[in-house]
Amino acid sequence: MAALVIVVLAVVVDYFWLDVDRKCWGWMKNWTMVQKGLFFSGFIFVSVLIYVGLSVEFL
Repeated sequence: MAALVIVVLAVVVDYFWLDVDRKCWGWMKNWTMVQKGLFFSGFIFVSVLIYVGLSVEFL
């Protein structure tokens, strides 16, 4: 679970703090807040699915 939190925090920090020139996330500059929210929600959902899928044998 810690790995998942680290990945999500890394993406959030990169988007809001490190990418001040909008070079990395510039392809999203014309998106609405709803579209960005859906993108990040989908990213978190897929990350959880991958994490659970890879760790199911250890649960």
